[in-house]
Amino acid sequence: MSIKLTVLSNGSLRVEGENIELVDAQGQPYGLGGRQRISICRCGLSKQKPFCDGSHKGHFEHNAEAFDLPAPKV
Repeated sequence: MSIKLTVLSNGSLRVEGENIELVDAQGQPYGLGGRQRISICRCGLSKQKPFCDGSHKGHFEHNAEAFDLPAPKV
């Protein structure tokens, strides 16, 4: 299974798939305990960053709707 990222309205970024690897700025992996689904904080309020702990409820609004990015500049 490939990795799937879902931008949730008013919430986190859900990551799903087998063998998820999440690393910090120094390239060190986070211990995910074999999870095949994690949620990444987008609001900045979580006490467990980069993971979502639900702190966004009532404090973060974003209606997630897909759109196309323009072509990259050459």
